[in-house]
This record gives sequence, structure tokens and C-alpha cells, in this order.
Amino acid sequence: MTKQFELTRNPFGKLVLTTTEGVVHEGVSPVRAFPVQAPEDGISLLNGDGKEVAWIERISDLPAAIGALVSEELSGREFMPEIARINSVTSYATPCTWSVKTDRGDTEFVLRGEEDIRRLTIDTLLITDIHGIHYLIRDLRDLDKHSKKIIDRFL
Repeated sequence: MTKQFELTRNPFGKLVLTTTEGVVHEGVSPVRAFPVQAPEDGISLLNGDGKEVAWIERISDLPAAIGALVSEELSGREFMPEIARINSVTSYATPCTWSVKTDRGDTEFVLRGEEDIRRLTIDTLLITDIHGIHYLIRDLRDLDKHSKKIIDRFL
């Protein structure tokens, strides 16, 4: 259950959590427990030592101002573009360069090996490029025929 707390930004832009008991934690960071399956549920607020100082069941349960601060901080820390279309691959042997359309625009990345494509659920894939950036295919069924044909060659 989400306990009551206050959350503000200090003049340096760091999040400051104040508990109902008056304990102040400067520089807290929100971390999602389930970033792909339930991104709005189960968020831990960690202090600078990595210890949990508050738990949020759902962002929507928070007062609007606090929810906005948590969402803003999460979006600034997380980068996981969602692939909407696979335009092309340079080769079906790895390593190869993928040209994709994502929710953040068109890009290219290098896939080191087939083991860098992980199936999270039957229809959800997580692809990690050579630099460690994660790309998400939320639902294989939503991809166009061309993209499905390419991804099938790697699975």
C-alpha cells in the first residue's frame, strides 16, 4: 500500500521525499518494479544508498503534483524505444545492422547476436543493441507483414 509522503524538487533539481514522520530523504530516485508489463504499478523510491524509502502501488493513486514529479523523473531516466516497423537488416547473419521505425523516430542499431533478442511473453520481445540500449516490441501481432518476416528469421 502506498504510504503518504511529500515529494518536491530542491533548487538543484533533485527529488526530496518527506515522510509523514518528518524524515527527509534528499536525492531519491523512482525505479519501476515491472517496467514492461506494468509500467504504472509498483514503483520504489530509493535513497542515495539504494535503499527503499517509499513504495508506490500505482502512480494514478498519487496526488497529481506528486504523480507528475515521479513520471517526469522516470521518463528522464529511462530510454526504451518501441519498435513499430523493421525497415531492413543488412544480413540475417549476426552481427548485422537493423534499420527500424520507433515511437521516437527512425534509427539504426547493430544486433550483436540472436541471443540479444529476448522473448518476455509470447508476443513481447526485448532487443538489446551493441551499446546496451533496449528496444521493445510490445506486441508482435501489431507488426506489419514485412517486419514479422524479418523477425521470424532471427527467432
